[in-house]
Amino acid sequence: MSLTVLLIPAKILVSILAVVGLSLVAERVSPKVAGILSGYPLGTAIALFFIGLENGPNFAGQGAVYTLAGLSASLVLVHAYQSASARLQRYAVAGSALAAVLAFLLAAALLHRLPLNLPTGLLLTVAVAAFYARRFRRIENTRVTNPVPFTRWVLLLRALAAAAIVLLITGLAKLIGANASGILSAFPITLFPFLLIIHQAYGKEAVHTIIKNYPFGIGALIAYALSVSLTYPRYGVPFGTFLAFLAATGYLLLLAAVTRRGRGQ
Repeated sequence: MSLTVLLIPAKILVSILAVVGLSLVAERVSPKVAGILSGYPLGTAIALFFIGLENGPNFAGQGAVYTLAGLSASLVLVHAYQSASARLQRYAVAGSALAAVLAFLLAAALLHRLPLNLPTGLLLTVAVAAFYARRFRRIENTRVTNPVPFTRWVLLLRALAAAAIVLLITGLAKLIGANASGILSAFPITLFPFLLIIHQAYGKEAVHTIIKNYPFGIGALIAYALSVSLTYPRYGVPFGTFLAFLAATGYLLLLAAVTRRGRGQ
């Protein structure tokens, strides 16, 4: 049995756990915290890890350069979701989801045409994150005051959607090349189904709180993709993944410290 077939159950299980975990954080802690944690490299890490196992660390490391730039497309996605959900009165969840995916694909197509490297990809995404952090600053943070228990079927359906996206990206990697698969790996694999769950259960205000805080959390994804591009070719996939998670965790710890200091002042 091939490695690709053996890895399919692992991809599905990890994706499901990530989506369910974020949903519980939003319900039991706050959408703000969930928004920041949505920047933690869950879906992207899953995609790059399995791409590296199946296609080699150099392939995944090169792809991570375009993942770094592709994170700007994920910011375009959440902006499109926020704009559509603020305007739509009927079929808001489906309409917002469609607008978000189309926006991501358009941004991804434009990025794929650019001659990107590590410095330009980094600068592009940092600039876009700063832009949206400023643009979203007027959105009010809300809390979930009356938690609605998520049904097992709703959670399972959304989590399976995330697993399907992981399977699609990792399955296409060899066919579309490192650059294109790197950009697709920047798709918010766990965040996107999570937005649909929260939107349907708690309305657009909770979703907007998550989106408002996503540009701050995406720094962890930037740190992760940057680390993967440098460590996978040198240290291999398992240890490179460990180092990349250390970098992402370090960013979130730093963000938490700065946030607490700001509150103290």
